[in-house]
Amino acid sequence: MKKVLSRLKPYLGWIFLGGTLFFLAKTLKDQWQQVLEIRISDSGWVSLGTALIVTTIAHLWSGWVWFWIIKEFNQSVNPRWAIRVYLLTNVAKYLPGNIWHFYGRISSIKQVGVPVEIAILSVLIEPLLMAAAALAIALFGSTQQSLFLQFLCFFVVIFIVHPRILNPVIKYLAKLKLKVKKSDSDPPTELKLVRYPIKPFFGAICFILLRGSGFLLTMLAFNSIEFNQVLLIFSVFSLAWLLGLVVPGAPGGVGIFEATALALLEQKFSPSIVLSAVAFYRLISVLSETFAAALAWLDQQNQQ
Repeated sequence: MKKVLSRLKPYLGWIFLGGTLFFLAKTLKDQWQQVLEIRISDSGWVSLGTALIVTTIAHLWSGWVWFWIIKEFNQSVNPRWAIRVYLLTNVAKYLPGNIWHFYGRISSIKQVGVPVEIAILSVLIEPLLMAAAALAIALFGSTQQSLFLQFLCFFVVIFIVHPRILNPVIKYLAKLKLKVKKSDSDPPTELKLVRYPIKPFFGAICFILLRGSGFLLTMLAFNSIEFNQVLLIFSVFSLAWLLGLVVPGAPGGVGIFEATALALLEQKFSPSIVLSAVAFYRLISVLSETFAAALAWLDQQNQQ
């Protein structure tokens, strides 16, 4: 049984993604006529345009959060450089494997003299803080059935990024680096996280709120939303975005985010409305990331 599972493991992510896309395709097939009947008003297009601007700002902000994470390790890097690297590598997350944006950041940060241990941890802590932020926001709209599980996941993630957990990891990576170099003469670099990364954590919360605002504006383009539904939309967005982040085999969370949002919102909104909103929001997300990367590339050209 273990041998069968080990052989299937590399394909589980793709199987899960395939099942998710099948679910979306079936929903689209069932709701196709209703989707075609939807018309976007002039105010709806304004709402979509505003969603694009807000989502682009969110990506710029996330680059600033990554800069704060690097600063937590007492490393001196230029914030403009950090944001530029973050945005340029961000589009690589859509490549198969969903790791190439991390690899690009590690390679870039090593080139400016930051130790490889810190480079690795900076790209690992960032999604952990984002996950904790998404869970924190999702808790406000949780049902009684899922509240305990979400609280548990939230505290586990918060615990992982504590200095008492991360500093031994840094020490281990430093020792591993010395073994690879086979150099006993060089003393291990004293690198550690001095305090809990509170500032980057609240920065991550702002990022999720900005992304959620973009999704809310996209929903508004297709349907009116009551005030008491706003919290639900932010909560659902946070959970859907989190699952898109953590599920393997889904580059950029494609399919996972859409299926989760559809499953959680179709009880409150028409499935055709939700389907149209998630489709447009995916387009807005890709456009905003591409636009932000283009801005970063232009800035890089001006610096040369």
